[in-house]
Amino acid sequence: QVHLVESGGGLVQAGGSLRLSCAASGRPFSAYTMGWFRQAPGKEREFVAAINWSGRSTYYADSVKGRFTISRDNAKNTVYLQMNSLEPEDTAVYYCAAADTRMVITTEGRYNSWGQGTQVTVSS
Repeated sequence: QVHLVESGGGLVQAGGSLRLSCAASGRPFSAYTMGWFRQAPGKEREFVAAINWSGRSTYYADSVKGRFTISRDNAKNTVYLQMNSLEPEDTAVYYCAAADTRMVITTEGRYNSWGQGTQVTVSS
């Protein structure tokens, strides 16, 4: 497994932007597909975005497509989630996750390492 630590969450007004970071340590970062998930109060955790080991392949939930961008820097062992045009509905705890595969995947159960989460709150 790989150890993951998220940062960059906070309070922002609707229409604003935030960039989340997830620093990885442990096993070689470049071997993993990385994903972002989120969990809003009273709701189940849901997939947000994923990126394959090389960064050349990405996938987004329809709810964030065109507003969020996932990227990674394998030299820094870090994956990012740039969030623009934020909406109150984006309020949630955001989790970084790693999957021991080179394919882009969206299934939560395929991810075997998780961060502790970072809170994102979007005010209207």
